[in-house]
Amino acid sequence: MTDQAVRNILIVGGGTAGWMTAAALSAKLAGLPIAIRLVESAEIGTVGVGEATVPHIRHFNAALGLDEADFMRKTQATYKLGIEFRDWGKLGDSYVHPFGAYGAAIGGVGFHHHWLRARQGGDPTPLEAYSLPIQAARLGRFVPPSSDPRSLASTYSYAYQFDAGLYALYLRAYAEARGVVRTEGKVADVVLRGEDGFIEAITMENGERVEADLFIDCSGFRGLLIEQTLKAGYEDWTRWLPCDRAAAVPCDTVEPSAPYTRSIADKAGWRWRIPLQHRVGNGYVYCSDHISDDEAAAALLAGLEGKALAEPRFLRFVTGRRKKQWSKNCVAVGLSSGFLEPLESTSIHLIQVAVTTLLELFPDRGCDQADQDEYNRVMDLEFERIRDFLVLHYHATQRTDAPFWNERRTMSIPDSLAYKMDLFRERGVVVKYKDGFFLEPSWLAVYLGQNVVPRAYDPVSDSVPDAVLTQRLKAIRDSVADTTRSMPSHADWIARFCAAAPPSASGEAA
Repeated sequence: MTDQAVRNILIVGGGTAGWMTAAALSAKLAGLPIAIRLVESAEIGTVGVGEATVPHIRHFNAALGLDEADFMRKTQATYKLGIEFRDWGKLGDSYVHPFGAYGAAIGGVGFHHHWLRARQGGDPTPLEAYSLPIQAARLGRFVPPSSDPRSLASTYSYAYQFDAGLYALYLRAYAEARGVVRTEGKVADVVLRGEDGFIEAITMENGERVEADLFIDCSGFRGLLIEQTLKAGYEDWTRWLPCDRAAAVPCDTVEPSAPYTRSIADKAGWRWRIPLQHRVGNGYVYCSDHISDDEAAAALLAGLEGKALAEPRFLRFVTGRRKKQWSKNCVAVGLSSGFLEPLESTSIHLIQVAVTTLLELFPDRGCDQADQDEYNRVMDLEFERIRDFLVLHYHATQRTDAPFWNERRTMSIPDSLAYKMDLFRERGVVVKYKDGFFLEPSWLAVYLGQNVVPRAYDPVSDSVPDAVLTQRLKAIRDSVADTTRSMPSHADWIARFCAAAPPSASGEAA
């Protein structure tokens, strides 16, 4: 029987996607006779604007055996308990999407139904008063969650805000220490096999021919292998997510270190603020139909809290996904697989899902069609559910101050989102599903934070007497407030656990 095992893997492109892939493969395939090679060119810049993550990144790092304190020092990282959204529902509004629950179920009924009942009865307490991560974020406090499931301090999670360029360098060192070979240079040509159209090899500009059994395309938006060579096709989602450009610039830190990312809705899109240990990352994601590049850059620079550390960098994109993210013996990871704007910090998460799903379905040289189909099904679902969640932010607005927001408020939305919104508006039902990203607290944060309030609540809540409910709600609020007050400040925890030295000029991410 012919040995069909994969023996050579070639990753085309570096950056966060390339080196996350290389690190994961080198860790999980250790001990197997598989050679992993990564080719990249220092002349081809990486996007590197994504610096905020979601809690799943902790599982990725843990699977690699990374030491959290060392990783945070080397990447200038801070902690992240959620994302604050300003001016999204209406001008002047502010809410936080937390990495944790609101309250706790009472009598088997979801907490938000009891909150809705109390609200209808005249209780003005905002939902965020029952969220420990929101209160900690608002007060600039942080401590890792408790491992005791009986404790309120176990009801939240956290992610990181880090320098994506430094993270790629960190993972490069990790991967190279485990045998990954890096080759500097540009790809000049891609060679296909005549009999089945699989990729056979790439040819470098210096003439070197590099063959492999499995190719991972981390070449960014251009999709050198998956699109330019294999013609996988692209599904354009700009009718729902029309922002097509971004400007990014770092600045000096002025405000106290905060354990959350900020998203501020602007007249033609939104601006981000991501606090790191050594600087603040800033950007403006916008729709070029409503604002020019120069106007966007001016708005971005005008909103900085400190001195700009560089000139704004511009990025152009088309939101959507490849019609096939695994085609033949090529898997697209990162921007080559598609792009969803970084509104909910999902770019690095999608890289993580792609790599872990590939490892779960790791093929032989034949790359069975069933494996390809299952991989594409999983990734399609991830993209679609994230897409719907992002569209919700834009559509659930009451803003009438700019044409961009008028269009978003009145646009047609995907059917898969419309039915979710209808169910919630009727009686507070949050659609749950087994696969895909974003759980109930995330949907509640955006729905209620942007004034999508149900007409009714679960009637089973009425089985709890009014006096008992009032007492339970007060007890939860008091517990959240007391626990928050006992936490150290975010800055103090970083200083104690993972304070980083200022990076050298050569270590700065682009």
